[in-house]
Amino acid sequence: MKGLLRIVGASVLCLSTVSCVNEKPSVEQENEVPKTWTELKDLAVMFSELPLEKEHLQEVHSAVTESLTNGYDEEYTMHDLFEEPGKGVGTERLDTKAPTKSYSKPLRSLIEDYLGARTKAGESSVEGLLEALESSDAQVYWPYSELWDGQQFPIITYYPESEASTNIGYEIVREEDGSSHVQQVIVDEKMAMERPVWVLNRNDDSGYESIEVRRRNDPEWGLGGEVYVKSASTQEYPTLYLKDIKLMRNYDCWLCGASEIVIHCGSVSGFTASTEAELKLFKPTITNFMISVPRSKMGQRIPFNAVLISEFTPQLDMFAFLVNEDDGGTQTSWKTEATVKVNSKSYGFTLNIPLNLHDDIIWRGQLSSSYFRKNSGKVGNFGDVSLTFLLE
Repeated sequence: MKGLLRIVGASVLCLSTVSCVNEKPSVEQENEVPKTWTELKDLAVMFSELPLEKEHLQEVHSAVTESLTNGYDEEYTMHDLFEEPGKGVGTERLDTKAPTKSYSKPLRSLIEDYLGARTKAGESSVEGLLEALESSDAQVYWPYSELWDGQQFPIITYYPESEASTNIGYEIVREEDGSSHVQQVIVDEKMAMERPVWVLNRNDDSGYESIEVRRRNDPEWGLGGEVYVKSASTQEYPTLYLKDIKLMRNYDCWLCGASEIVIHCGSVSGFTASTEAELKLFKPTITNFMISVPRSKMGQRIPFNAVLISEFTPQLDMFAFLVNEDDGGTQTSWKTEATVKVNSKSYGFTLNIPLNLHDDIIWRGQLSSSYFRKNSGKVGNFGDVSLTFLLE
């Protein structure tokens, strides 16, 4: 959603209707294959000019709802739109028995017809445009989609690749005689809460494996919610869980989407060395999870129930802990330490916790084993995030 890549070929899309902005995109010459890298604005204009019906709204709503259920943002990627209409991020139907969805004329067909009618460069040119769109990182983002009444048509806008809180939107106005036209309006987050708004933006979280997907792929992870990700341990050492999370503010403008919060915990799980020589037998581990916090869930406590340390032994001393909001960019790292005790002496293990250059660091530092023991089940504040740990 925050990337700066472009979509090939959409410059042929904006025709002279009332929905076009003053800065009209260029139009490719007849018989010339489009090669222009263009803006999300042009893609939003195209969507506003498609002959949308209720079925297409249901298709998008089904996809964004499925993405949300899978632990991602309310998003419908162009890849899924073309590959399998109505499919959300995180669902891999080729590997499961999940039923496919059927639509009489899905959105991809409308786009194919639209491009076919507006370019004279030949069939190969249309195919090239479609392939470029399908392979791009563009998507339809539908904030507050759970509030949709199942009837109202969306206003369509785009992420202007800035932190603006308002933007131009294209409203499809339907007349009593069945005709329709598109008019420009100004959209903001308040409007998105009151009526459906589709935002054309960039996807940046589908590369993560969400906690919900991890639970689905590994039966030992349990059902989530009020159920811990692993069953009660039969080991002699307790397990450290992250019970829940509450985000106190959004880190990106509403046109970008939800905040992708990444939790990192570095330690040496199950450390039981009794001599310095045995230190070499143990290696530090970094546990990390991504949780997408929809804007509608900001300020609400979200059950997480993930294992951070499976064997919390008495010799564990200091833990490296990092909470960040993922914003992409060049990969870097935070070099820090986790410590353990052997015969009352502390020994450090070097850790390199991965970060991206543009990430917002919400909180980072070291937490002692005594902190977790004293505060098990209590809410702790870590910058703009409150977390509840449980040691049992």
